[in-house]
Amino acid sequence: MKLERKHALILLAIAVWNVVTYLRFIKALVDDSGRPTGYYVAHTILIIVNLLIAALLGTWGVRAYKSARVNASQNSSA
Repeated sequence: MKLERKHALILLAIAVWNVVTYLRFIKALVDDSGRPTGYYVAHTILIIVNLLIAALLGTWGVRAYKSARVNASQNSSA
């Protein structure tokens, strides 16, 4: 399946959204106190997983964007 530029931009937008929302979530977690340790462990794992997903989607988005750019330049020169 070929990813077009619009797909790449969607992947990048989702990655940025995940990072922004989970950075806010980290701040809220740090400011919160008096919770059981399990609460912090569970939410820390959730944050790590979602930031890894954001990194993966961002990587795919950048690769798709570069590929779409290369394909567009090849099609215009042909």
